[in-house]
Amino acid sequence: GNQRNTHIGLYDLQTKQNENLYMFERDLRIISCSVNNERTLLAVSFHQYTEEERVSRLLQSVSKYLTLLIEIHPINNVRVLKAVDSCVRVQFLYPVEGRNTSTESRLLVVSEDKYIEQFDIHVAEEEHKVVIQNSGQIPRARVADDIVWAQWDMMEQRLFYIVPKESRSTLKCVQFCPDENFDSILESHLDISLNDAQLKLVNFGYDCCQDQDVTSKSLNLQVFTSKAGGLCVCCSLASDIPDEITYSIYFLHKGYSKTFTVSLERTESHQLKEVAFMNLDYYVAAYLPGHFLHLLNIQHPDLLCYSLFLTGEDARIDVLQNCSIRSPLTSTVLDCYIGNMYAVSINDNALLQFLQKSKQDSERLAALHCALLYFQHTEDLETQIIWWISENLSTCPSFDPIQEFIIASLYCKMCPEADNLDKLLPYTSLLDWIGIIPGVTCATDIISLPVLEFQNSKGFWEKLSSNLESVKYAEPHLHYHNDVLRREWRNLSEEVSIHALKQEERTTTAYLRNIFENAKKLIPLFQEEDYQQQLLMGLMVAQLKDHLMRHLQYVGKKKIDQIVLDYVANLLNLVHRIMKEVWRRYQLHSCILCFDERGSAGEFAVFHVMSRILEAANGMCMPLPPGFHTLHLGLGVRCLPLHTLLHYIDIGLLHLTETCVKKLLKELDDTEKNQKLKFSIVMRLPEALGQKARQFWNHPVNASFIARKYVKLLLEKLGKRQYSRPLPERLSVPVEFLPLNYLTNMLAEIENQGGHPYEKQDHVNVRFVEETALRHTMTLLGLKYS
Repeated sequence: GNQRNTHIGLYDLQTKQNENLYMFERDLRIISCSVNNERTLLAVSFHQYTEEERVSRLLQSVSKYLTLLIEIHPINNVRVLKAVDSCVRVQFLYPVEGRNTSTESRLLVVSEDKYIEQFDIHVAEEEHKVVIQNSGQIPRARVADDIVWAQWDMMEQRLFYIVPKESRSTLKCVQFCPDENFDSILESHLDISLNDAQLKLVNFGYDCCQDQDVTSKSLNLQVFTSKAGGLCVCCSLASDIPDEITYSIYFLHKGYSKTFTVSLERTESHQLKEVAFMNLDYYVAAYLPGHFLHLLNIQHPDLLCYSLFLTGEDARIDVLQNCSIRSPLTSTVLDCYIGNMYAVSINDNALLQFLQKSKQDSERLAALHCALLYFQHTEDLETQIIWWISENLSTCPSFDPIQEFIIASLYCKMCPEADNLDKLLPYTSLLDWIGIIPGVTCATDIISLPVLEFQNSKGFWEKLSSNLESVKYAEPHLHYHNDVLRREWRNLSEEVSIHALKQEERTTTAYLRNIFENAKKLIPLFQEEDYQQQLLMGLMVAQLKDHLMRHLQYVGKKKIDQIVLDYVANLLNLVHRIMKEVWRRYQLHSCILCFDERGSAGEFAVFHVMSRILEAANGMCMPLPPGFHTLHLGLGVRCLPLHTLLHYIDIGLLHLTETCVKKLLKELDDTEKNQKLKFSIVMRLPEALGQKARQFWNHPVNASFIARKYVKLLLEKLGKRQYSRPLPERLSVPVEFLPLNYLTNMLAEIENQGGHPYEKQDHVNVRFVEETALRHTMTLLGLKYS
């Protein structure tokens, strides 16, 4: 103050005002202070004297630092906790929320002599004032010894500290519990040599003397946790090399570390050379103002392409340029120079702009992954991502953006349905990534897993334990893969074709019937019989269910059934969503299934997107909504020349469907060009579909094909049967056309004995064969048939 007084206050977030707690009537250099939860006790440590006062008292035996405990409700007694020559930090513990008052407060005292103590302070209320009950020394307990680094986690009441051991260091954690006990709950070995390091404290208050010289060799290390059970140690040392900086992230919940070396484009003497680490929960940010911002993915750190490395203007944080910052809380940073605290988050609009302008696959993948998994899904966000995908299908050589969109979106939608689903469902379509980030090198090392010591712990520690268990049991193998699905689908596809051909005979196996029953539980987006897609849906439901049943034994069968059905239904809805947005963007309407017009440029663009959807689905062995192939084929007929259309059908890019073929045969007239198209399509139809579709084309060529097929089937039956009576020698029909008469008489006999292969097509019989043969013969002779 103006009168050289020292005030200690508390900022009230609601009133936006400072509440004065205590005042010293002289100018003091405060080192640390803390107030208890009830705001009845104040602990404060400070320098006893200024440098000028110390010089005048050189011959006196006076301790350098003083630590006091003060009653402030109202201001009353003062107790001396420590009078020593080493610096001391103080921190009150806070009980669990919902606890109104307490007669006991606990205080942590951290000494520069590398130990931490806990003081148990009992208080009593006497005549409307709170006083300390302890008449003698206040009880204390030693929490940790020989520490070289410590960090306080205020929100979770945890103390992390490091004890050096030869060439390695041991990270430990003490959890302070609501029952007023503290337990050592974690121990992890780190390959960091800290034997000669001075004590470094994090989140115990800001010491301007300790932090003002960022170019010193002081240890820059922080521990960050995430809601999903992630535990990271971030470490860097100031480098002597002017154009290079190195930092390491120890992903303790994954069992490996990554060390990054970044080449700086330019350095100036006044610029900071210490990396600041920030906790954004899903990401850890390594930030060097003026140079780079590296968002490191905590939940999926295995592939480098899912961490976003920004430089230049993209890495600029305006209010945090050239200042020393700390991250005391998740998504919060403290500007140590002026004392301001800021909320930090990733801006979705800025991220989408970065995605639009990014040129490298590593940037696109990281931005796309962030947009899909970091943000809550909204219709507007999904629309913008789909539009970006439709514009960049051919510009991403190292990954398929449609596959990434579908897999990541499913992961985000489904993981909240049950605990540990995030370890069982795939989050990416990539198995590996060998790309590079310009200017950044990365080295990965295997590290030992932390050892946890707790019983019946909930929250973060339970999730961390689950993460460590999944690492022990080879985490990549826990994620659902489509290898078995693809193999099973191929094996059953032929059986499904037979089922479609002989559906009335009910020859399907019980297993196959069960697969189709699984598919019926899903609501199709288009009502259409597509046995191949129904088979794939049913198989995915069955195999994903088996996968989850093996690993989610604590989840009921009914719940797993619902999760699996939701997963496949959401998959189909995502494909429908892509098609809907692309359809709307190019302003298409239902007339695309009219084959008498050529397709527009917009239709061709949509056809291209649908072709890439099909390619993505084939790559992941993923079912498509019934009706997809019909729309795709309809666009192909309108947009492609005949030779290209037939080539796409032959290579499997276009699938012939009953709905589209039936519409094509019915609606197109029989001009020479259309006849060529129809005949080319009919000749490529699978046998089961061909029998249904050919009856809709009233053309001599088609009739001749049906007749030949009918005769072939009847004669095959003749060879397999033993008849009870011989064929008649005399014919009841005229003998003017003896070969045809003999054939029709023989076929009629087979029909009479129950050998009709086309029971559902009444018009296909011996009479039909006879008429077709006569018509074909008269046409060849140039005569008119009547």
